[in-house]
Amino acid sequence: MALSEKEVLAGLAEIVAEETGLDAAEVTGPKSFTDDLDIDSLSMMTIVTLAEEKFSVRIPDEDVKNLVTVADAVAYMTKAQS
Repeated sequence: MALSEKEVLAGLAEIVAEETGLDAAEVTGPKSFTDDLDIDSLSMMTIVTLAEEKFSVRIPDEDVKNLVTVADAVAYMTKAQS
C-alpha cells in the first residue's frame, strides 16, 4: 500500500533528523536540503539510501540532483511507490 505525502514527509523528517541531528519538525516541504537544512552531499546520499530502504523505492543518482527541497523528495517518493 502506497503511503500518503504526509506519511512520506513524516518518515523523511525522521531520517533527516537521525542523520543530521536537526529537529524533525524543521523538515518541512518548502525547505531546501542544502540552503535551509545545511545538508552536504555525503549526508544527502545517506538520507537517499535510508529513504530508498524505508519507502521501498529506487532513486537513481541522476534524479537525486533534482531533489532540491523536501517537497521535491516527498513528491518523488510518493510517485515512485505507485
